[in-house]
Amino acid sequence: MLNSIRYVFPFVSLLSLLCAAAIGTAAETQKPNILFIVCDDLNTHVSPSGYDPIHTPTLAGFASEAMTFQRAYCQYPVCGPSRASFLNGLYPESTGVLNNTADIRQTRPGTVSMPQHFKENGYWTASVGKVFHSPRHEHGEVAWHQHQRFENDELPVVAAARKEFESNHGPVDQGKNRNKWKQLSKEIVAPLNAQTPPGHGRSGLTDDQHKDGKNVRQVVQWIDESSYGDQPFFIALGIQKPHVPFLAPDHYFELYPTEELRFHRDRPDLWDSIPRDAISTRFTAFGFELGVENDPLRREYMQAYHACVSFIDAQIAMVFDTLKKRGLWQNTIVVFTSDHGYHLGDHFLWGKVTLFDIGARVPFIVRVPQMTQAGSRSDAMVELIDIYPTLTELADLNAPADLQGQSLVPILRDPTVAGSKPFAYTVVSRRDALGHALRDQNWRYTQWPNGEELYDLGADPHERNNLAIASGQTASRQTAPGQTASEQIKSEQMLPEHVQQLARFRQLIMEKKNEAGSQRQR
Repeated sequence: MLNSIRYVFPFVSLLSLLCAAAIGTAAETQKPNILFIVCDDLNTHVSPSGYDPIHTPTLAGFASEAMTFQRAYCQYPVCGPSRASFLNGLYPESTGVLNNTADIRQTRPGTVSMPQHFKENGYWTASVGKVFHSPRHEHGEVAWHQHQRFENDELPVVAAARKEFESNHGPVDQGKNRNKWKQLSKEIVAPLNAQTPPGHGRSGLTDDQHKDGKNVRQVVQWIDESSYGDQPFFIALGIQKPHVPFLAPDHYFELYPTEELRFHRDRPDLWDSIPRDAISTRFTAFGFELGVENDPLRREYMQAYHACVSFIDAQIAMVFDTLKKRGLWQNTIVVFTSDHGYHLGDHFLWGKVTLFDIGARVPFIVRVPQMTQAGSRSDAMVELIDIYPTLTELADLNAPADLQGQSLVPILRDPTVAGSKPFAYTVVSRRDALGHALRDQNWRYTQWPNGEELYDLGADPHERNNLAIASGQTASRQTAPGQTASEQIKSEQMLPEHVQQLARFRQLIMEKKNEAGSQRQR
């Protein structure tokens, strides 16, 4: 008996060692989960981006555990083209998507999107809310195991009007009542829910009655129910605010008394020195005039926009809490960003579709467990097309060969790394042509069909002094980008440094245009 025991103990010990080694190997090869959060029309009015007059405690807490990229830019400042770009890792000139109508499945057939790539490589993929631009652009089962879009519940003001209507006329869905109620309800809801002029105000709904409240709770449900089974997950949470209408539950408005809002007032002649192609005329739909400050209306819209930002911040907290509660926080990569920026009266403009910093720069925060340094910041130039190759490398997947973005993994490991990109590149359509912008840490240059912009970001971070024209010259007298620097300053004097920067950027933008369109299918 003693001899049998002597033989059993070494065998058990060996078996234990083998099991431990196997478990260790499995842990080392386990794929990370990925939570990709993308907001709609969110500019850098969040505390991690340095905007102090905002209440975003969730994002502030997340940034304290993650890396914040302070110079991250979209490639096109409009929802559809931007999303087609970063979801496929390609510049807009290569996707062929240069407006909200085009679909990459028609402009570049066969392109493998980021979620499709993860699904094809063993991930359980799911999306909720606005990830692809619209239901018509949704890739469906090719990209996702599950996908869902929600709507807000009926607004209380509409519910009250409907009850009154039905008490006087009968059910709203019967006979002639249908058309009468459709028209009446549209008039009732317009101040809150219209796209043009943009609706804004207190919704009267609770957090969970808003579509973003539902979006977040859907992600929580997937995680709580382990819908992904034994697969790693790639979940895309499409937050639809602060896109217009600026509608949020009432109590978020109380965080921002209108009289306490702070903003810069531009000089009335600002646009005398900036090419008119730089203008997006959306400000007229908001009720503003170019060059004219409307203080009360600006405060009204800003309050509503900021209320939306604080609302979504509170919703996102639920997902983070669930990941931690379920023990998934230490094996889940989290990316938070937006599809582009947004003007809130900056340069007298409202909305998107510009190449100003406030229109193109986005919040971008990444946490990679056991890699990113808590609370770290990077000044590297980053483009949203870098997300796709970054996540594939972190998941140890082979990236598609045609991606134009570059992996940010070296920077995620060491925030002091300068990064491989000297510039960030953004384009936007103007009539039948494009405006092209290049940025580095010190300068922003933009070339329009009928003019140029050059800003010294160190001295002029808000881009209000266009150096691409000589002193005393106006934008209407600006010469064409094709002229040489010496011709440009023949009649007016320009600082030599600015002449040199213009010459440098003109050459660089010619090269970048060729690169950006290099993956376009012919």
